[in-house]
Amino acid sequence: MRIPIPTELTKGQYLGNEEYIPKLMNIPYEESIESASNTILSASYVIALVGAGLSAESGIPTFRGKGGLWMKNGEPGPNQYKTFLKDPKSWWINNINEKFDPERTKFRKAIDNSKPNKGHRALSKMEFVGILKHQITQNVDGLHYIAGSRNVTEIHGSRHQMRCIDCETRIPRQNIEMLLEKHPSSEKIKLLPPTCNECGGIIKPDTVMFGESIPNSVLEECMNQASKSDCILVIGTSATVYPAASIPQKIKNNGGKIIELNPSTTSLSKMADIIIRGQTSHTIPDLTQKLGLQ
Repeated sequence: MRIPIPTELTKGQYLGNEEYIPKLMNIPYEESIESASNTILSASYVIALVGAGLSAESGIPTFRGKGGLWMKNGEPGPNQYKTFLKDPKSWWINNINEKFDPERTKFRKAIDNSKPNKGHRALSKMEFVGILKHQITQNVDGLHYIAGSRNVTEIHGSRHQMRCIDCETRIPRQNIEMLLEKHPSSEKIKLLPPTCNECGGIIKPDTVMFGESIPNSVLEECMNQASKSDCILVIGTSATVYPAASIPQKIKNNGGKIIELNPSTTSLSKMADIIIRGQTSHTIPDLTQKLGLQ
């Protein structure tokens, strides 16, 4: 069955840096899919770096894209984490107040109501048969796990977890929510900020704030995966946020291959060995089909 060519390639319309139109984009869609399949099958350790573009197709707004959270509210300041540390009690009081930041509340509900799309499920299939060794996701929605993937590192944390800022112990978000729900509003304040049962440290959402370092254990795992990889799929991300953006560069510098799956040109396109244009909920399943996965 012939795979339909995405609109971007049919019309020759490319977004991003207009001064740079990669020669790879002139390759027909089917050939790019086949080339990517051959590269993956010849590689010994394939990983993926996944961004908001994949989850956007599950109804979760991106941060920086059109209609994104930060486009409406503005990007959080670089001292977001310092503000939390200065007065974690006040931060928590605002955090549990849904009316304090309506756009933030809308974003959270979008995550909580979302479901994996065909792209998430296709990645899970690749992992299940042993082709895809690991996924490093910049998304905080947990949709990779819901789709069935298990070898996942959430470099920016998880919406569904809380984390101790001292010992990095993680607990389910619902544990904190259930604890607070048992008490009237006047009593909840006395429980804030929640503290760690292991060491007594302050608990915060696992999602990484601006000005906060990536937890050491998470960053080490990401670098470990990158050091073993000879092929990386870059999916739904412009790869501009560090340290995640350094991962494809590290693999490329070590002689590995970059396969980019994005709807439009990104800053990473110049480095990519293979480019597949189109919505990731379609391109990833097309790729898995070419790999012989149903």
